Amino acid sequence: MTIPEDARYQVVVNDEEQYSIWPDGRELPLGWRGVGKVGSKQECLDHIETVWTDMRPLSLRIAMDGKKS
Repeated sequence: MTIPEDARYQVVVNDEEQYSIWPDGRELPLGWRGVGKVGSKQECLDHIETVWTDMRPLSLRIAMDGKKS
């Protein structure tokens, strides 16, 4: 399957606050929700780079820091 270069994506996040992109308009996999950012693949990846500053899963951050962020 070839993905068109002008394909639209959305930024998604899971309960562990891990980010990814997903083709816009497709049903999201269980455990993922949209964050409201839709755009080209690069726009979505740039957004993730800006907002996902701590790559540790939420459960690890809580265990290490002792609190929910």
